Amino acid sequence: MNNSSNIEIWKNYKKQNPNAPEDYEAWAFGDSKEMADELARLVLEGKKTATASNYTLYELEKESLPYVGLHNIILNGDGEAVAILETISVEVVPFDEVTEEHAYLEGEGDRTLNYWREVHESFFKKEFEDIDQDFNYKIPVVCERFKLCHK
Repeated sequence: MNNSSNIEIWKNYKKQNPNAPEDYEAWAFGDSKEMADELARLVLEGKKTATASNYTLYELEKESLPYVGLHNIILNGDGEAVAILETISVEVVPFDEVTEEHAYLEGEGDRTLNYWREVHESFFKKEFEDIDQDFNYKIPVVCERFKLCHK
């Protein structure tokens, strides 16, 4: 998405940070308006400083993985820009090796690894169903950490 709120937030950010890169990604967390709003709120509150995504989808769609220094405009459920994040670390690990620390940094639910596994297993199973593949506990997961740069 490259709507006017994306352009406006990026212009404001670049004024304050002239050395910021020229390019950015714009996206919303999750797969629903409600999830996008909830996770954007957690980012704005400073509770969510990490996310996890399905490595297999990057491969299938031939998309580049996130990388350190990548800037992301985070959208709410209405597609409006609410924050700019900068990726500070990226690691690909099997689902069953995602750490308690990463689960905590994702900021969701009670922030435990058990909660993370329950929610993400359900989410990833749905993604795998959509591409006619099976979920297993060894699927590669992209674990990304970020910092809030602008809101």
